[in-house]
Amino acid sequence: METKTYKPKSFNLSGLKGISDKTLEMHFKLYEGYVTNANTLTERIAAILSDGEVDQEEMPAYSELTRRLGFEYNGMVLHEYYFGNMKMNGGDDAGKGAFRSAVEKSFPSYDIWKTDFVGVGKMRGVGWAICYLDPANGSVSNHWITLHETGNVAGFIPLLVMDVWEHAFLLDYKPADRPKYIEAFLSNVDWNAVEKRIQAVEVTATAR
Repeated sequence: METKTYKPKSFNLSGLKGISDKTLEMHFKLYEGYVTNANTLTERIAAILSDGEVDQEEMPAYSELTRRLGFEYNGMVLHEYYFGNMKMNGGDDAGKGAFRSAVEKSFPSYDIWKTDFVGVGKMRGVGWAICYLDPANGSVSNHWITLHETGNVAGFIPLLVMDVWEHAFLLDYKPADRPKYIEAFLSNVDWNAVEKRIQAVEVTATAR
């Protein structure tokens, strides 16, 4: 059984505002660990399936490997979204475009959407704040995602992804200063990347 091998992507994010290169270096290594673990688990599951069945003795290991793969795989993918929606000299607010338009159709105002997104990011616990697009109707909504794979909305498309696990900011801010990290994150958002994500979904929807 041929298995897919994933390779870590490279992100040039040196010089971000409020997020140090030291934090990024540590964060990239953690991301690379998710890639390695996703590959390892995929290979081990493939080995179990190599004879075309999962027998009773293999079921406990198979179950644990499969559950763990969800954590590692989502950890890999969400970090790619996160790193991919930041850049040096990013901006605090989205300009005019499809994303801004979707936000203003889904919330009373852009400022209220931003307040909601920041509020999700400030929630107690470790996880992710993600603004999703519902491809069925074009609306956007903000969600709290715990442990990478828990809380993702089936069929929704991530547009803006913010890591609020403590490893994302602990070298730069105290745990109680998470709001300062969120402010820094927003000042580094690559809104062009966000815009490309929503436009890609619109093209797909139009082509159906």
